Amino acid sequence: MESILKSIKRGKIPVNPAIVISNRQDAKGIKIAQKLGVKTEVIESKGFKGNRWDYDKKIVSVLSKNGVTPEKGLVCLAGFMRIISPEFVKKYKNKIINIHPALLPSFPGLDAQKQAFEYGAKFSGCTVHFVDSGVDTGPIILQKIVQVKNDDTAETLAKRILSKEHKAYPEAVKLFAEKRIKISGRRTIIS
Repeated sequence: MESILKSIKRGKIPVNPAIVISNRQDAKGIKIAQKLGVKTEVIESKGFKGNRWDYDKKIVSVLSKNGVTPEKGLVCLAGFMRIISPEFVKKYKNKIINIHPALLPSFPGLDAQKQAFEYGAKFSGCTVHFVDSGVDTGPIILQKIVQVKNDDTAETLAKRILSKEHKAYPEAVKLFAEKRIKISGRRTIIS
């Protein structure tokens, strides 16, 4: 999130960030967004009684109030560790993107860097993708590759992947903002 917001501030991405939403008051991203002058809102999920869509309707309401609609806007998941509801995904179809610290479709879910390291992969990296109703299964926008070195640990690999994530996510947002992404089935075509 910080990389995206700083890229916007530097004029590298032609958008105006509307709002940063977190489900935790103590989220580091809230403080970063406020420091960068971006509006924030916390919608606590801890202790929330109801289903995922009931919670997500609150997020949709805040997004809509801030001009992030399915017709115009993009939702970037960055450190948001909740699985969003199928209703939210359907409402914002092809308008929600996420980043994953592996070369999808390999190693989806949690601890992807550790999974790649333990599997003995020779290459790993990160993937920016559209969100669909699965976990890390949406159409891939772009990927960045990291070679797994002989002296790597899961932690050193994760650190190198993170540096690629900081470049890949802003690049994907820029492609979206410039309307250079077209989805054809499972594939994304970049013009």
